[in-house]
Amino acid sequence: MSGTPGCAAAAARDGPLGVRKSWTELLAGRVKKQKYNPEREQKLKDSALQLLRYHQNMSDLLLEVEDPQCKKLCLSKLIDCDSASAASDHSRSFIRSAFRDQASRLGVPVGLLSARVFACSVHQVCVEPSHPVLLSSEQRKKLSSLLDIAQHLLAHSMFSCLTFCQELWKVQNSLLLEAVWSLHVHRVVSLQELLQSHPDMQAMTTWLFRNLCALCEQIEMPSPPSDATKAMLSGFVQLLVSSAFPQSSEPRLVQSEKMSRVAIDVLQRMLTFALDTLDVGPQVTSAYQTARGWLSAYSGHVCCGMIAVDSQKRFFSHTLTQILTHKPVLKVSDAIQLQKEWSFAKTCHELTTLYCRVLVMLGPEESVGRLQEVLETQEVNWQYVLSCLSTLVVCFPEAQQLFKDWVASLMAHAFESYHLDSMVTAFLVVRQATLEGPFVFPSYADWFKESFGSSLGYHSCNKKALVFLFKFLSDLVPWEPPRYMQVHIFHPPLVPSKYHSLLTDYISLAKTRLVDLKVSVENLGLYEDLSSSGDVPEPQRQAMQDVEKAIVVFEQTGKIPMPVLEASIFRRSYYLSRFLPALLTPRVLPEVPDSRAAFIETLKRAEKIPSSLYDAYCQACATAEEKQPEDATPGKRPEPDRAEQPLGLLTAALEELRALMTDPTQYDVMSAQVAVISERLSAALGHSSDDSSPRRSKIQLNVLNPTLQRQDQAVVDLLLTAFCQNLMAASSFVPPERQSPWAVLFVRILCGHMVFPAVLSRLCQLLYHQGPSLSAPHVLGLAALAVHLGESRSMLPEVDSGVLAPASSLCVPEFLNSLLTCRTRESLLFCMKFCTAAISYCLCKFSAQPHAALQNCLSPGLIKRFQFIMLRVFSEARTPCPPEHTASLSWRPSDLPPADWQSAALSLWRWSSFQELLKEKEFYLTYRDWVQLELEIQPEVDILSDTERHDFHQWAIYEHFFPAPSALGGCDGDLEGAFTVLVSELMDFYQSSRSYTHLPDSDLVLGGRTGNEDILSRLQEMAVDLELDQGSSASYGCSTSQSHILFRVFRRRLHALAKGHSTATSLRRQRELLVCKRLLLHLPPSVLMGNPQTRQPVSPNCEEFFNLVNSELRNSCCHGSVLTHDITMHFFRGLLNVCFRSEDPALVANSTLTECQTKCPIILTSALLWWSSLEPVLCSRWKKCYQGTLPWELQRLQEAREFASSLLSGSASPAPSPAWISAAALHFATREVRTENVRAHLKRLDCERKELLISLLFFSLMSLLSSYLSQQDTAGYRKAMDICAEVLMYLGRRKVSWLVLFQLTETDAELGHLLHLAPDQHTRLLPLAFYSLLSYFSEDAIIKEEAFLYVAVDMYLKLMQLFVDGETRTMLPQASKRLKLQDHSLLQGSPVQLITEARTFLLQLIPQCPKQRFSNMRELLAGREDYDPEMSNVLLQRRQAGPSFDLYQEPHLF
Repeated sequence: MSGTPGCAAAAARDGPLGVRKSWTELLAGRVKKQKYNPEREQKLKDSALQLLRYHQNMSDLLLEVEDPQCKKLCLSKLIDCDSASAASDHSRSFIRSAFRDQASRLGVPVGLLSARVFACSVHQVCVEPSHPVLLSSEQRKKLSSLLDIAQHLLAHSMFSCLTFCQELWKVQNSLLLEAVWSLHVHRVVSLQELLQSHPDMQAMTTWLFRNLCALCEQIEMPSPPSDATKAMLSGFVQLLVSSAFPQSSEPRLVQSEKMSRVAIDVLQRMLTFALDTLDVGPQVTSAYQTARGWLSAYSGHVCCGMIAVDSQKRFFSHTLTQILTHKPVLKVSDAIQLQKEWSFAKTCHELTTLYCRVLVMLGPEESVGRLQEVLETQEVNWQYVLSCLSTLVVCFPEAQQLFKDWVASLMAHAFESYHLDSMVTAFLVVRQATLEGPFVFPSYADWFKESFGSSLGYHSCNKKALVFLFKFLSDLVPWEPPRYMQVHIFHPPLVPSKYHSLLTDYISLAKTRLVDLKVSVENLGLYEDLSSSGDVPEPQRQAMQDVEKAIVVFEQTGKIPMPVLEASIFRRSYYLSRFLPALLTPRVLPEVPDSRAAFIETLKRAEKIPSSLYDAYCQACATAEEKQPEDATPGKRPEPDRAEQPLGLLTAALEELRALMTDPTQYDVMSAQVAVISERLSAALGHSSDDSSPRRSKIQLNVLNPTLQRQDQAVVDLLLTAFCQNLMAASSFVPPERQSPWAVLFVRILCGHMVFPAVLSRLCQLLYHQGPSLSAPHVLGLAALAVHLGESRSMLPEVDSGVLAPASSLCVPEFLNSLLTCRTRESLLFCMKFCTAAISYCLCKFSAQPHAALQNCLSPGLIKRFQFIMLRVFSEARTPCPPEHTASLSWRPSDLPPADWQSAALSLWRWSSFQELLKEKEFYLTYRDWVQLELEIQPEVDILSDTERHDFHQWAIYEHFFPAPSALGGCDGDLEGAFTVLVSELMDFYQSSRSYTHLPDSDLVLGGRTGNEDILSRLQEMAVDLELDQGSSASYGCSTSQSHILFRVFRRRLHALAKGHSTATSLRRQRELLVCKRLLLHLPPSVLMGNPQTRQPVSPNCEEFFNLVNSELRNSCCHGSVLTHDITMHFFRGLLNVCFRSEDPALVANSTLTECQTKCPIILTSALLWWSSLEPVLCSRWKKCYQGTLPWELQRLQEAREFASSLLSGSASPAPSPAWISAAALHFATREVRTENVRAHLKRLDCERKELLISLLFFSLMSLLSSYLSQQDTAGYRKAMDICAEVLMYLGRRKVSWLVLFQLTETDAELGHLLHLAPDQHTRLLPLAFYSLLSYFSEDAIIKEEAFLYVAVDMYLKLMQLFVDGETRTMLPQASKRLKLQDHSLLQGSPVQLITEARTFLLQLIPQCPKQRFSNMRELLAGREDYDPEMSNVLLQRRQAGPSFDLYQEPHLF
């Protein structure tokens, strides 16, 4: 190479053609002329570097390599941004060498030189900005090339970051925020270093604030922000938070302290700017967009990341304090007046969103603590404090108890030290919390009553506390809303009488203030809720609400509501001036009277509407009908525009919420929208914005016929439809577990309003009555709703459905489960869909929670019902299969065809998480559960055929439950245990509404539904198996119980029922006995014989059956002294079966019937009554098997019937023994003949024994009492009375004493067995029969019979006891007679009259009886003197009086 490097450069520059070529072109030309040689390439590089080093002018060198169009020195032009070799090692090596040579020539460090050049280059990039904070695409390319070179220099320690920062701050006014962010991202210089290097902290704060505002405004622009823009804001926020609130463990340097102050200042200025902007109002301005953009920085994904947890906590705590203390210009009086405007629903959603983000990071407990600390130590902005409190109590259920505890401590401190600030804070906190509804916080009225309405109140300690309370309440009067004063007036504090003047003074002051506000206490509505903290409604509006509610109550009860009756008497001014005008608003009356018309007519009949007012109403209605347009509908008013109605506004609010569902980024504003829905729901229901009824502990529902008002149904349908649509919309974007808590907030709306009973009624209609017709979206939505209602079960009242759960109330999840039935094919498939949807949704929604927590959301009954359906419908579910270990179950909210529903159910069944859930004890499907559910099935409309159902029963009982351990719900292989469960559940089923046809007049009929027959067949099979097992055990010498298991079940169930003489108790026992008897009739008759011994001779064991008859069946006899025909026939069929298995059947029959005479004689009397139908069966079967005559004891019954027949036919034959059997046969025969012939038939008994005659009178008395109790057959009662009279007079003629019948005891050897023939009620009513027959007593016998007075007094005292116990009833007037005994009237058809006549009879009888008959009166009256004290005195005095004793004056008991 010839010449100097400078000449060479000039020659190259001028060239032969005079055209300047670039360095790249020169190199490219050399490459084309030379073949590639690696050694030559390296030599060329070295030569080029040597050439450049000889060139000492840095500026000329940069110009040499610059583009000719560039006129300025700029490092960014060193690299061609469009060149692929821009970042090549050749260029980087050249740049390093150039900077190193220039720094050496200038005598400065190379890092200093490069930093200054790069700062100048960055300035040139930003000098012409297209945006206040962002770079254009061209600027980003240039800056990217510069940053690449800077990184290279940094890597070779040839770049001074400090100098670079200082040089940048010299041109800060043209410095773009994105350029600064790019320096941080590419790790050229961090934001921390850059900000700390600023010489003027105040100027830097201003610059950073201005640029952050511009950045936040850009984020909220209509065009979606880029990820880089969001990352910029997030990065700056993280830097500021970390600098402002460093970790406690970090060393505190001087530079850190300075940076911390700057960061705090910037954060405070940004938040202050946002709060000031929100105070102005939500207007679409640049400032408003800036505020929204900055508030978005408080979300978790922005703040969480590189920031330490401790720094986050301190930052959000500082933020909360700054919000609460921002511009504390409002006074307490302002807060009291304006408090209702700061509820959660009325606060702008940007502010509530900010609260939620701050409170979530702090947690409820720390947030409440911070609130408390700020209120105690600083001046606060009450609007922010109270709106924050509302957000906390609405969005965090656990905050409710925290606030209660805080208020309690404030109140305690206030009354301990008479601290006014604590009192003010407590009242403001309580009132603010109550604004959000009773299911968020108890109502103000409830809190005030609890705090001051009892002797345990805060004010009850001394007079000073009372003065302090009333002074405080009096000071509130000029400022507080009328509703709170009404609460204080109608629920005043409990005050001792000596301090009552304090209360009266306050009430006078409050009433005066209410008058000034034009709120009349006298015009308080009948149903107005004082627990509401809203405005007092206008009198006209309140009166209309009272009318509507009164009509609703009238519809349900059919009676005038009690508040209306009370108002018509005690609040007549309001009743006449407000209520009646609202009720009697003229209208076109409907053709069919509606509830309003019926209510008006009822009030008119009760004389609660003045005639003049009613006539004016009728005239006005007639006039309105005349003016009615032809096309108008009667009773219908023209409606305003639907969109302007409350229902239209509610619809619009629900549509806005559904729109938010499709945008996952809007989840943070859903709480505010739900609050708006809550407010509009109140308006649609006709309540004030925060109207709330006292919280119910129980809701009464008519499941069989649920009815709703038209308005309520429209609102409920709108809410349920919206919930289903929202679920579909939300689930189409994200699965349930990732959705916002919108569903919880929505359900809280349903639970927090008076609409909740209507919601349950509508769910009853949909699930119980219309379930199979629901579409898939409805099924999915209602299933999810049921899950969330279960989640809120602790805040929901119980439900009394009456029919579905008569014994007790149900929680809401169990109630919803009870609405699901599996009776028919369609209802069972609907249950499968509903259960599948509910369980799948719950497992997906709460997948992170333990199984135990799912019990709050899912009813165990629903899980069991799903298992029952799966085992019943899908045979593959009956065999164990390996669970599917999928990560999660898909939730598909689509319109599924039936096949897909079945596939979804099977997928759920096989899912491992569901199988794990079934291992929880609460979710076991036990044998008892299976029987209960299977009993509901109706075979004629079952999903299974008869054969399939039989196979399923065999599998379920004998393969699944019978061998399973009891710990898992099985039977442990115990046949008796399985039989016992089946019997118990059958009896419960027959007595429950599940076995009825659901009609109001349905009767309890066993087997009335064919769904029972299959289970009865299984019971009969088990009974046969049990009999075979016990027979086998006995044959091998094993000890077996002689009583059948069935009777042990009966005895246990009857023992559990309460005993008593009340009608309710009697009816319950009769119902239970009816079921017992019917089950006995459906089982083999051998059950009545117990477990007969297998060895000969066979002897049946009827003890259990005898006990059942004597203790229970005897008392339920409707024929007096006999059992019903069916149970009698069943017993004798069982007896014949046992006889036929014996070698000596006659011996078995005779011994059994002989045992009946002493242990259960009513069986024999029953056989006599039904002998006409029983005899052919007995004779036929006996002769068919043995070709002989009946056993002797059966012949005895036959002879007794023949004796009675012959006696009535005119031929007299001796009565067979025993006499009481012949008397029973004669009594049954006598009932079939005419009354006038009875006397003639009785004459033929002159030769019969005394025992037969007395027994005959006994049976006649039982028949009389049966007729009396039935009170249905007047002729039968009269005939029974006549027969008793004839028998009684016949005994009188025969001189046979019959008084022994009224003194019978079981120890009586001759007649004691008669007590086993009479029901207990009949025995107790013997005094009634005794005095009903007074007219037929022989006067001579009365005087001569020594025991008559004793028996008469005893019967009188027992009659009085019957009357006191309520066991006497009004006798049939048609059956009574005017009977005379010594000119005294007897028996006028009333128990009172009967007692009066009996008393008169005794008072007349006493003087006629000798003194010795009164010797044992004191013992007779012992303990019963108070029944009739005057009678007792007379009897005791007569005991000591002489013969001249006379009752000169008749006493009157009544």
